[in-house]
Formats: sequence, structure tokens, C-alpha cells
Amino acid sequence: MIVRPRLHWFRLLFVWRGSVLPQIVGRLVVIFIVSVVSVALSGWWLQHFPQSALSIPPFTLMGIALAIFLGFRNSVSYERFWEARKQWGSLLIVARNLINKLGVCQPESSVAGLREQAARRVTAFAYALKHQLRGTDPSDDLRLRLSSECLATIDGKLFPAQIILQSISEQVGMLRHDGRLSEMAWLALARDIDRLGEVAGASERIASTPIPYTYRVLMNRTVVIYCLLLPIGLTTTLGWLTPLIATFVAYSFLALETVGEQLEDPFGIEANDLALDALCHTIESAACELAGVAPLGQAPRVEDFVLT
Repeated sequence: MIVRPRLHWFRLLFVWRGSVLPQIVGRLVVIFIVSVVSVALSGWWLQHFPQSALSIPPFTLMGIALAIFLGFRNSVSYERFWEARKQWGSLLIVARNLINKLGVCQPESSVAGLREQAARRVTAFAYALKHQLRGTDPSDDLRLRLSSECLATIDGKLFPAQIILQSISEQVGMLRHDGRLSEMAWLALARDIDRLGEVAGASERIASTPIPYTYRVLMNRTVVIYCLLLPIGLTTTLGWLTPLIATFVAYSFLALETVGEQLEDPFGIEANDLALDALCHTIESAACELAGVAPLGQAPRVEDFVLT
């Protein structure tokens, strides 16, 4: 996630870090070179092939259609991004509720240890889910927060977050079996645990169901071909202004396409993806504060205006 202070509009014109320009600058250079070549050869082309000259109107119609398709694609990508953010916001809320209810439903003498164990497991659940969505190794984060017995049950499992959630459910079930929880309290805690499972399932659905690959190929081809042909249509009207105008128009379309691709997978580590490291630390800080213990992890740093 890009984290920058609010800048004056003039300074925003020259922002490099935190923009998508580094990802598309190579394609912009190619389009600029094509524009220069197009202008340089326009006289020769019109002299030998006067009936094949292109003009601006066809590109105007194609540009409008392309903008509509890109807007639709970006809307779909942002919808995925926003749903993912809402799910992880719910994870934070439910984690706090779970720790609170465990403390309220238990005698004061046993609250501290129970809250601490629940806080560590809920935090481990968040970290395990993060690594599961990103396809990374959760061992270091889980080893820091879980007991050796709990780690043994997770070793080699494809869905460690669900195993941790099962251990939380078993812990609550034992409290109910021992008569330390009323039926109403047990149902309330079970609902929070179920909600954590729903958040995990929704996140997995987003991560495992990308926008159809064929649609991505279609958009990429259409944008690139349009941007390469645009200088030919502008040359007869704009002359040597063509490289400047064509490159600017190409920047608009290519930037929109790149932003859509980054938002499509909100759980990745690109600049515009969700800051899952920071969200996990926030969940841990909130849970540990309620449990009266210190968080074990360090807050992630912002590097080059990007928070992971």
C-alpha cells in the first residue's frame, strides 16, 4: 500500500516513487520512438501512399471504447480490493470481540492466562492466513506465537490458519464442557470463531479466483496495439507534437491497465496491494492490549513510500 503525505498538485506532477510510472516507462519509450519515426517518415509515406493516410476520428472512437473497457476492468479490480479490505477489517473486529468475551465470561483468576493464549492464537491465525494467501512460509511467525504442541499439529498442513482456528474452537469447547461457560456465552464465542472462518474463506475465494486470463490478454493487446497505432493517426494533424501527445495518451491507458492488474490480486506485495503485514501487526497489537501482554512482532516499516 502506498503511504505518502498529501502533496501539492504541482509536486504530484513529478512523483516517481509510489506511482506506476516505473512499471510502464519502457513501453512509453517504445511509443515515443514509434512516434518520432512516424513523423519522420510521414512525408515519404503520404507521397507514395496518399490513399492510406490515417486521421484522428477513428482513433477517437476506438479510444472511447477502450476507456469504457478499462474503466469496467478497474471497477472489477477495485471491487475485489475493497472486499478484501472489508474482510480483514472484520477480522480485526472479531478478534477484539473474541478476546473481550473470553475475559468477561471467565472468573478473574483465570482470565489473564486464557486471554493471553487466545490472543496469541488469534494473532497466529491472522499471520497464517496472510502467508497462505501470499504463498509464503509462515514458520517464523507461527513459531514465535504458538506452543510446540500446536506447531506440531500445523506442520505440513496446506491450510494452517484453519488448524489454528480449530484449536481455538477446541479450547472454547473444553471450557463449555468443564462448565466454565454458559450456553449463551459459548454460542457467542462460537459465532465469533465461525466469523473468523468466514473471513478466511472469503479471502481464499478472492485469491483463488482471478479475473479470467483471456480478458487480461485481450485488454493488454488492445491497449498496446492502440498506443502503437495512435502516432500514425496523429502525425498528419499534429506533426512534431505527435510524440508528446501520443506518449501522454499512452501513459493514461497503460497506467490504468497497470493499476487494474495490481488491484486484481489485493493480497500480493505490489505497491497498490493491501498492507497485510501492517494489518497483522494491528490485529496483534489490539488483541495483546486487551489481553494485557506485549505484542511479539515489530511494526513493518515504510520503504520507498510503500507499506507491505
